Amino acid sequence: MPIKHFRPLTPSQRFTSLNKPVGLSKKRPVRALTENKNRSGGRNVYGRVTSRHIGGGHKQLYRIIDFKRDILDIPAVVNAIEYDPNRTAHIALLYYTNGVKRYIPAPEGLKVGDKIVAANTATTNDFTVGNNFPLSIIPPSTKLHCVEMVPGKGAQMGRSAGVGIELVTVEHGNAQLKMPSGEIRLVNAKCRATIGVVGNGDQVNRSLGKAGRKRWLGRRPVNRGVAMNPVDHPNGGGQGKSKGGGGRQQIVSPWGQLAKGFPTRRRTRISSSFILVRHNGRPPRGKK
Repeated sequence: MPIKHFRPLTPSQRFTSLNKPVGLSKKRPVRALTENKNRSGGRNVYGRVTSRHIGGGHKQLYRIIDFKRDILDIPAVVNAIEYDPNRTAHIALLYYTNGVKRYIPAPEGLKVGDKIVAANTATTNDFTVGNNFPLSIIPPSTKLHCVEMVPGKGAQMGRSAGVGIELVTVEHGNAQLKMPSGEIRLVNAKCRATIGVVGNGDQVNRSLGKAGRKRWLGRRPVNRGVAMNPVDHPNGGGQGKSKGGGGRQQIVSPWGQLAKGFPTRRRTRISSSFILVRHNGRPPRGKK
């Protein structure tokens, strides 16, 4: 998708660059494949803010995405490529020959009129963009997306725009997958995956250009802690760019938790046991 740069006729256009996709459908989404999407504004049932920087935004309909691809051995035709406000990737509307309609994340290279299929068996010529198979029959070094972590649960990995997961090898009933971060992890070979890389990869290069466009996305302003007063933030106060009137030099959250160099991710032993190489190139703890 090409990135469009605007002539600086207004202050915001000077910094705006957006990805302008070609061939997106302008029709409304299929009503049967949409649901209402209620907004909380970051507030709980008592009306208190529990998640900051959330609010406003354009009204959205949620598109129901088929992450399971459980209609097997029935070919589908790509009827349209549509915009989805709920994710960075575009979505493809599929018309199956049995009359069923489904949405899937649109991989790069998929066009209107293409035929794709999900199956448990395949020939050499079937490993084309958009087709869905178990990991056990996909050739190594293939780029994948929408990969399951548990057989039959639906795709949980590789769903964002521009993401591609490489299948390294399949042995002893497990598949080794190389994630975009460099992490290598094991997944059951019965899990399904879709061939190709998720489309709309240029969206990461866009520049919103103005605060209003961020508000359209439902994101409220974010204020730095060092710009606040000591009563409002642990890093507030001081003269100039200094952190904390009381001498605190670490970057922390408003509630005092370290924000840099302090691990906050909770890793379970079950999840870590399937990781062979972490994103930093080191093996997990306890493995050599």
